[in-house]
Amino acid sequence: MRDKSGSPPGPTRLAEALRAYFKRSGLSRRLGQAAVVEHWAELVGPQIARVTTAESVTGDGVLRVRVATAAWASELSLMTPQILARVNAGRHGRITAIRWLAGGGGAR
Repeated sequence: MRDKSGSPPGPTRLAEALRAYFKRSGLSRRLGQAAVVEHWAELVGPQIARVTTAESVTGDGVLRVRVATAAWASELSLMTPQILARVNAGRHGRITAIRWLAGGGGAR
């Protein structure tokens, strides 16, 4: 491929090539979603983080979160809209829903 002057294009920086590939392949969105699991405690704060563990994100953006008790799962399900807003703020790769899974949660 040649540029407008007819010369072959110069080398592309690796970071630019990877960014373009991730965007084309949809991996950029998935990486943004996966980052929620890594940053869960910072996104939800210490009280919620103490009783939950973000486990995974499905391909369609559903975040699976393990919760310490059914009571906490019930309480958090009522807070889902606010938590989703916080989690998605300024993020590429949106979380579409949260599935609260009672039993065995808590920060690790």
